Amino acid sequence: MGLFSNIFGSKKKEEVLPPADYGLIKVDMHSHLIPGIDDGAQTLEESIELIKGLKELGFTTLITTPHIMSDFYRNKPETILPGLDLVREEIAKQGLGVTIHAAAEYYLDGGFEKKIKEEKLLSFGKENYLLFELSYLNRPDSMSRVIFDLISAGYKPILAHPERYPYFYDKFEVYKEIVDRGALLQLNTNSLTGYYSPGAKAIAERLIDEGLVSFIGTDTHKTGHVKALGMARQSPHLYRLIESGKLKNITLA
Repeated sequence: MGLFSNIFGSKKKEEVLPPADYGLIKVDMHSHLIPGIDDGAQTLEESIELIKGLKELGFTTLITTPHIMSDFYRNKPETILPGLDLVREEIAKQGLGVTIHAAAEYYLDGGFEKKIKEEKLLSFGKENYLLFELSYLNRPDSMSRVIFDLISAGYKPILAHPERYPYFYDKFEVYKEIVDRGALLQLNTNSLTGYYSPGAKAIAERLIDEGLVSFIGTDTHKTGHVKALGMARQSPHLYRLIESGKLKNITLA
């Protein structure tokens, strides 16, 4: 057996199901569509191209989430919201019929911990959802404390793409602990295609199998991501997850 067969068990043959329908959930709550402020769209034209692609897939509401990192993408409401207005104006001008809002994807670092205590963070939805991500290289010691602090501050934390953190792969119980502490998990849809890695795909499927996924997000940065989302529609795991009616995306419409 290969490495991932040893870690995750032998792979069963997947059943053939119809393509998943993104229109059933309507809302994408993780993307990078505001031009020129992070590693997503760099021009307004590119932003609109990505938005058109997401609309064609069935999404009618987009919550775009620019990176906020203390040492790299030092975004704040004053940089994000004017960019949102610019994109909204162009959507209206072209009559695209797509609703777009903005929040942020916060990187868990010392600056983020300080912001929780001192600032009003960019959240979304009636539940005051707050999207945050971790380092891909090192597991942060402060994650449990940050989840507690976010909840205490009135936010509902969502951990972005948990399937992409390799240091959790042989500690699957950590995912359940995160949920037990009050955070929700957001899966990157393209992980189900193997876009990021075989390990991310295997973990993504297991998270779905064990009922731990509350949101899916496209994490769209570029046209390649939109194209991969079309391929992801063929995933039986995605079909079953969307058809289950348990995803919270639809509550944001």
